[in-house]
Amino acid sequence: MDATGYLRNDDCGLELVFERELDEPIKDVWAAFTTAEGTTAWIGTWSGEDVGEGGTVEFTMNAEESAEPEQVTVLNCHPPHRVQVELASEAGLWRLRVDLQEVDGRTHIVFAHLLEQGEEIRTIGPGWDYYLDRLVAARTGAPMPDWDEYWPALAEHYLELG
Repeated sequence: MDATGYLRNDDCGLELVFERELDEPIKDVWAAFTTAEGTTAWIGTWSGEDVGEGGTVEFTMNAEESAEPEQVTVLNCHPPHRVQVELASEAGLWRLRVDLQEVDGRTHIVFAHLLEQGEEIRTIGPGWDYYLDRLVAARTGAPMPDWDEYWPALAEHYLELG
């Protein structure tokens, strides 16, 4: 298992960025991030009425043993290319962005986590590698990855980035 995240300075600040590719049209990949059915397959369940810009949903990660519902607010939504959310959890307030681009029926995913001063990158990085690999597995029919292959094996890569 290889760590894939890297740091990038963006207009918003320092981001931890991950990229993936799927052999699917953008509308299908968009649904994997923005519909309850799509997210349930790889990261978690959510409920709520308004998932458009400014809307909020209650979100619960489904690969964590003791996950509690967390509030997610949609900050920016430009279907099917960009969604940016703010996730309020016991770990703090996380700003996450997904950018999608389709070329010849293949969708390129750029997932970014805006880092705040003092955030624990050595645990955040392996977590997002794990969940994004779950996304790929869910979309391709591959076996779901095992968390034990990500932590603590990938922690050193992210510690060195920070």
